Amino acid sequence: MTAPSSSNQQPSTINHQPFFVHPSSYVDSGAIVGADTRIWHFCHVMKGARIGRKCVLGQNVNVDAGVSVGDNVKIQNNVSLYTGVMVEDDAFLGPSCVFTNVTNPRSQVNRHALYEKTLVRRGATIGANATIVCGITLGRYCFVGAGTVVTKDVPDYALVVGNPARQKGWMSRHGHILKNPDAHGIMICPESGFRYQETELGLLRCLDCDEQAALPAGLTHGTKPYDDFK
Repeated sequence: MTAPSSSNQQPSTINHQPFFVHPSSYVDSGAIVGADTRIWHFCHVMKGARIGRKCVLGQNVNVDAGVSVGDNVKIQNNVSLYTGVMVEDDAFLGPSCVFTNVTNPRSQVNRHALYEKTLVRRGATIGANATIVCGITLGRYCFVGAGTVVTKDVPDYALVVGNPARQKGWMSRHGHILKNPDAHGIMICPESGFRYQETELGLLRCLDCDEQAALPAGLTHGTKPYDDFK
């Protein structure tokens, strides 16, 4: 179906769930969109797509059939999510980041039955103009730097940059580089005070907040800019 024609930003109701759709955008019949999601200019959400609650889709976002987007996901301008992409809760997809769904595409060869899965785990951040090659998993709260080309799985909390992506360190759940481990290998986020530890080689865990738990209410608003900790 087409988006509502009114321009007063009143919520629409599709599948009995209120959400906002800008008049220039389309949400096809058969798409599922959660309550309090906001879909801005020139977007297209196709039949069979699922978008959770409290999401934001910036300008010129396309969500294909079969794509699943969790709750509280921020999708910035000029992002296309193709069939095979799954995005968990609280992820951030930066402006013009790119996803694919076939490793070896050819115009003359139909590979619609061979779309490859790409999983963006909870809380992951993808920077502007990054490219995510299909068939991989981006771990929980990982941080993909702007312009990075990711060709293999990224661990939870890993900071990756470059082409191809290489891990340069660990990032806290609040988006600060973790450094200066103590004698027990514990690193502290300078904004939240949460402690992090590499429990085994290549596996970082937060000792104070489970990866699947919501942040405490007092820690959901930023208080310290990143520049303070470079």
